[in-house]
Amino acid sequence: MTNPASDLFPTDAILQVLERYWGFREFRPWQREAIDAILARRDSVVVLPTGGGKSLCFQAPALLDAGGEGPRLALVVSPLIALMKDQVDGLVASGVPAACLNSAQAPGERNGAASMVRSGACRLLYISPERLVGEGSESFREWIGRVGVRFIAIDEAHCISQWGHDFRPEYRLLGRLKTDFPGASIHAFTATATVRVRQDMAAQLGLRDPIVLVGAYDRANLTYRVVPRTEMRQQVQRVLARHAGEAGIIYCLSRREVDDTAAWLQGLGARALPYHAGMSDQLRHANQEAFIDERADVVVATVAFGMGIDRPDVRFVIHAGSPRSLEHYQQESGRAGRDGLPAECVLIASPADFLRWKSLLEANNELSESNRQHLREMERYTAATHCRHRALVEYFGQSYPSGDRCDACDWCLGELERIEEAVVVARKILSCVARVGQRFGMAHVAAVLHGDGTEAVLTRRHHELSTFGLLKDCPVPEIRGYVDQLTQSGMLARTGEQYPTLQLTADGVALLRGNGESVLYRQPRALRTARTKAGRRGAPTAATAALSDDERALFEALRALRLELARERHVPPYVIFHDSTLQHLARLQPATLGALLDVPGVGEKKAESLGQRVLATIQLHLGGDAAV
Repeated sequence: MTNPASDLFPTDAILQVLERYWGFREFRPWQREAIDAILARRDSVVVLPTGGGKSLCFQAPALLDAGGEGPRLALVVSPLIALMKDQVDGLVASGVPAACLNSAQAPGERNGAASMVRSGACRLLYISPERLVGEGSESFREWIGRVGVRFIAIDEAHCISQWGHDFRPEYRLLGRLKTDFPGASIHAFTATATVRVRQDMAAQLGLRDPIVLVGAYDRANLTYRVVPRTEMRQQVQRVLARHAGEAGIIYCLSRREVDDTAAWLQGLGARALPYHAGMSDQLRHANQEAFIDERADVVVATVAFGMGIDRPDVRFVIHAGSPRSLEHYQQESGRAGRDGLPAECVLIASPADFLRWKSLLEANNELSESNRQHLREMERYTAATHCRHRALVEYFGQSYPSGDRCDACDWCLGELERIEEAVVVARKILSCVARVGQRFGMAHVAAVLHGDGTEAVLTRRHHELSTFGLLKDCPVPEIRGYVDQLTQSGMLARTGEQYPTLQLTADGVALLRGNGESVLYRQPRALRTARTKAGRRGAPTAATAALSDDERALFEALRALRLELARERHVPPYVIFHDSTLQHLARLQPATLGALLDVPGVGEKKAESLGQRVLATIQLHLGGDAAV
């Protein structure tokens, strides 16, 4: 990408800003290109996965001036008050002149932010889409236009697309920004967007020849598992046992399930809280704050929870039911491991989940063909017998290295086991598809194989077929899973959109005639006891597993200091330092302020304001006095 910004702002100049304010000494993938687009005043669409350093792409350019000319203010459109507050708190803690304007602020806070903007001291102003382009916002746009806007960054920009997983009508109004702020470049940022969504984002915002940057969707630090739902609470407990005392999110499909699960966990002594749209705003906010401030370990929630959560040390995400699309799953599971340390994503699924979603969408008049397709893709993911990382990456249009094992999913870790007589089972299914004339879908084929006397089966006399009841001892969900595996392996094909039917492929016919290769079938099993020993507080965690016993003890001492500092400053602990920074501190054990500045995640402002107490904690652990 040819970019004049590289002439105005060489790499060293940008890295100086990253190091001074954030303590980072190198770019993550695509950060430099995204920053260059803003500095060159080119519109852009930037898709970087959660934890990929997306926010830094629009925060850092706001601190770089082009010879002191032109407006210095950058607007950041953020969908949730909690999200903008946390981001501004983190920026201010790092010494960045930032502010926000929202309805939750007291008049004095709003006046202070407005004064900061008028004086030219503010570089980043966070606002909601409603305040910027909503009803009655004309006077605000006129005022901010007089101040001058250098560029506008739209966070969670997938919300503007009707094809996105979290469409918000108010985001559509952002299309007027190009007209209202003709001198400002506009930049759409999101963590998850298919090609169709990216194109729609650019079109709705009226972007002019935008630079499109798409980072790798693969989150190598996440371990994905799909578990067929049997005993839900036992399955949840197995995951919790692997993460005792660590932060996690459990997603449920209904408010009642949220309340019941949270109450059950509380009865077990877990620091768990519920969160859903049926709760009062006050209680919902209180529970969210408790989780952010580390006064709760687990939030049990509907999909209403998550977008405004910036907590980076979430070590597990459990879905106690399938989401409605892979976009939703990527976004929700992606809230784990934002700090780059290992985390686990477990989907506890049942075919009944998809029937619930269809009924719900139909009741809300939302069962469009697009939503049907999303449900089908999600159902195939749950039944897949290949690498989960590959499945997600390829769904979003990217390639996965051929033959590579991720060693971070149930398939590649060997946690699925072969069923007996796999080829025989495959031939029974293929034969049934042929016997019903290749004119019926999965549900009908499964009913025939299971020996169910449904009206459709009896009316067509399919109970008289030789394949009727061939798999009567196999649960219907398992049969459906085998059909999906045959489809994924190219033995069967689905044709038709609204009512897809099953048809044999050439490979399927060859296998049916005994000429094909063996088909690999596997069934998920519970993780072996050796893998699921109950955790305990104080045991090695994802953040401390690579540390020695002595370093782990220092990590915990620094973690306690972080919590103390956060309480004093009324900010979430991660605003002080991420776990990854504590990990570096525990390993490097700096003894001076100069050495402290060499630790990733420690910028000048934090070294100045927090350094003495950090060094004192390290020296106390080592049994000496800090030298500063």
